[in-house]
Amino acid sequence: MGLEMRECCEKCQKRVEPDQEAYICSYECTFCKDCTDDMNAICPNCSGELLRRPRRAKRQ
Repeated sequence: MGLEMRECCEKCQKRVEPDQEAYICSYECTFCKDCTDDMNAICPNCSGELLRRPRRAKRQ
């Protein structure tokens, strides 16, 4: 089972493509960089640390 690459920030609903910078917690809650900075890199759902989500290569 792979990492779920959610397409929208859970706070502002801004679209975050799989190859764009985004941040996730251990439950894969997903946030854009601006919202992550505003929340001091703490997930509002589980209080876990938000870390940079790995990027996937675009499929050809």
